[in-house]
Amino acid sequence: MSDRSDVVIIGGGVVGLASALALVEAGRSVRVLEARTVGSGSSHGNCGTITPSHSLPLAAPGTIGRAMRWLLTPDAPLYLRPRMDPSLWAWLARFAARCNMRDLRQATAAKAAILSHSRQALPSWLARYGIECEFAESGTDHIFRNAAAFDEFGEEVRLLAEYGVPSEKIEGAAYEREEPAVLPGVHGVIRFTGDASLRPDRYVAGLAHALLQRGGKIVEQCEVRGLAQDGDDYRIASAQGAFRGRDVLIATGAWSPRLGKSLDLAAAPLAKAMQPGKGYSITYDAPALMPRRPVVLHERSVCVTAWGSGFRLGSTMEFSGYDDALNRRRLDALERGSREYLRQPVGPAKREEWFGWRPMTYDDLPIIGRVPGRERLWLATGHGMLGVSMSTGTAQLAADLICGREPAIDPKPYRVERFA
Repeated sequence: MSDRSDVVIIGGGVVGLASALALVEAGRSVRVLEARTVGSGSSHGNCGTITPSHSLPLAAPGTIGRAMRWLLTPDAPLYLRPRMDPSLWAWLARFAARCNMRDLRQATAAKAAILSHSRQALPSWLARYGIECEFAESGTDHIFRNAAAFDEFGEEVRLLAEYGVPSEKIEGAAYEREEPAVLPGVHGVIRFTGDASLRPDRYVAGLAHALLQRGGKIVEQCEVRGLAQDGDDYRIASAQGAFRGRDVLIATGAWSPRLGKSLDLAAAPLAKAMQPGKGYSITYDAPALMPRRPVVLHERSVCVTAWGSGFRLGSTMEFSGYDDALNRRRLDALERGSREYLRQPVGPAKREEWFGWRPMTYDDLPIIGRVPGRERLWLATGHGMLGVSMSTGTAQLAADLICGREPAIDPKPYRVERFA
């Protein structure tokens, strides 16, 4: 087997696999190198919601105040473990500087563009590749039990509408009649009608299968250890030997800053731009009574996704570096939140407790484009909590850039140069 490909992709998560598939469709030979197994990172345990409704960035007026109130509460939706970490505090300072309306609108326009493109492309993408992943175009419901929180969220809804994100309001009593899974006491619901959902592990498995069917190659347990230009190609040293590629795409999610440092990508300041944000989920067998569509239990920031094959509680954001301990208190907070809203808050059998790191940029936008000063070396990372939601749009943009085509999405907002 030849060790050379037109494009070598480092990272076998949802973004790397989707980009590989788009490049194979464009006529390129592609090899994906994955340090563990495909889809084993945050592509695996997320809630699988496809959410143009998440077009607003995390950096927004009021975010810092909420974060400070939660700072010493270990089971709060957002938790910063107190420690001396200069890189984290520098990242937080840059994040805080963007908590204003001018930067919020700029980021919202860019997030909405790639999220909307991805959402529109996804149904035909799944059909073309025959991917069975329990995809449903049902929308998502944000459930409120507090009137003040509901009214405050109204401003976000109005902003989202300006960027083409549709929604509708439902009175609490009407929603309780419509949705028997919820407990009494719902004040109101915002339904984002353009959202969708899928089972992310099956989506990733389907991407890998479609890629292999079309001649792409995947090498697992293949940690990359070096990258150097060798004539017109790049030579990639790895745990499975050496590989060559004319182009290289780095799609390693939250591990991108570490890989960038080891590969001496000084022109792409990934360590400055990104922090790992730890998320949690619990997956159960399906209870008898489940919400009819994905729901966000708003005051507790818990996402609930129900598939025919299972039931998942997820979310939370923890900034604790690459700490690989499973925090029981934060897992328990998911179940406590669910019990406040749902008649059957957990499933009859627990199948998996999971955590993973999301690649969080301080402006809450992905990084897609060429590494400055390095021909044919590309990045597709920094998707935060929205890697699945942005996967098809990212794949399209990455393939357009690598193949020298007119991009379907304006690439400027996602370039790494913005962090220089």
